[in-house]
Amino acid sequence: MKAVFCETLDGPDALVVRDVDEPGAPGDGEVKVAVAARGLSFTDLLMSKGAYQVKPPLPFVIGGEGAGVVSAVGRSVENVRVGDRVLVPAGCVEQVLVDASRITPIPSGVALDAAASFRSNYATAIYALQRGRLRQGETLLVHGAAGGVGLATVDVGKLMGATVIATAGSDDKLAVVRQMGADHVINYRSDGFRERVKELTDNRGADVIFDPVGGDVFDESMRCVAPFGRILIVGFTGGRAALAKTNHLLIKDAEAIGFTIGGLARHDPAWAARNQRVLMGWLAGGRIRPYISHRVPLERTVEGLRLIVERAVIGKVIVTS
Repeated sequence: MKAVFCETLDGPDALVVRDVDEPGAPGDGEVKVAVAARGLSFTDLLMSKGAYQVKPPLPFVIGGEGAGVVSAVGRSVENVRVGDRVLVPAGCVEQVLVDASRITPIPSGVALDAAASFRSNYATAIYALQRGRLRQGETLLVHGAAGGVGLATVDVGKLMGATVIATAGSDDKLAVVRQMGADHVINYRSDGFRERVKELTDNRGADVIFDPVGGDVFDESMRCVAPFGRILIVGFTGGRAALAKTNHLLIKDAEAIGFTIGGLARHDPAWAARNQRVLMGWLAGGRIRPYISHRVPLERTVEGLRLIVERAVIGKVIVTS
């Protein structure tokens, strides 16, 4: 079978596709899954460079969220059967052995590629908005709204009853963001965003600001956050971690809140599990709508990561079989 390996920390172009032995029969408590769809993310790009906080030993298979069909089960496995469709913590590989406790059944009617595309993005989005204490009727400003996490946050924010203002860097991307439910969209390359946010909120500002970009975007966000507002520090795709000026927070009675989805899983796994159940229910009921802009075959995984580098992806890129 084929697998895509990161063997050196030289970025996505250095990834290699290898033929490796297929996993054997599952042991006690294990499940064997034929993986059919895999989601790629900005995290995978960082890991290929050794720039992510989690640094697995080399070589490692790139990616970490997949969906497929159970092909064999080991002794004492009761939660799934052969033929069941499941989410699995597997990357760009064709088959995987995994402990049965780490898989999640996929609801009937949910496509495998949709299942593989939603978990990390939507888990981040719902946790962020919980940490930001988003309330119905508040204004949510989402930066990087065409990216995977940003688009999921637009989707969840609308579901939670917020008025959503979304920023992105092209009109084509903003058309999709509006399709996902954003009330107002701003092309930050041509329009900026600070004054437009103030205009849309009668000069009050946004109650919650979702910022995966950092740098200058964070600095400007501090100038359009509402009194008692919350700025969520999601990441630094702009390349520079922002330095929050505490005098600005003081004057606005505002908060800057950092979080990581990995931290939630480590420190409060029960909370993470509850969110997972909620999200799966929303997915099954059609209440959330993962957006996939690109699909590439396993042999072209590098191409999928290049699309992320080039900011061509809207929502998610999926690696197919």
